[in-house]
Amino acid sequence: NNITDPNLLYVGMVLKIPNSPNTPPTTMETSGGAPPGPISSASGDASGKQIVVILHEQRVYAYQNGQLVRNVLVSTGLPGTPTVTGTYHIYVKYTAQLMVGPDYYLPNVPWVMYFYEGYSFHGTYWHHNWGHPMSHGCVNMPTDEALWLYDWAPVGTQVTVMW
Repeated sequence: NNITDPNLLYVGMVLKIPNSPNTPPTTMETSGGAPPGPISSASGDASGKQIVVILHEQRVYAYQNGQLVRNVLVSTGLPGTPTVTGTYHIYVKYTAQLMVGPDYYLPNVPWVMYFYEGYSFHGTYWHHNWGHPMSHGCVNMPTDEALWLYDWAPVGTQVTVMW
């Protein structure tokens, strides 16, 4: 698992345990760690677009008509404020927004796309710790990648979040 600091382990983290010689490999092992495919060939919105978030990888995959068009390392929710799992759709987009919570005040958060209640994809200027959970449940993205996703995905685009 390439974990050098045991303090980076957290409850709910999935660790990869090698198979015994008599155990068949998992799908991810068979594919050599290749990205997952779209959730189903019939999924996505009318434009054929779909966003898949894989929490244990801290990665977002964008598909169009079943073909992977982009993937990016992100930061999702911390153990106490996890990112929701399930299938949703982008329901509103904002070029920038003030985000406020009990322990944060973030003006002008760029390229915000909400997919479930207060959960969104958005650009992140306050950290660059991609690949590690850092958020209060949102999907933190490098700002340039959030802009790309914002421009690419229309309202209604299907979002699937899974462990």
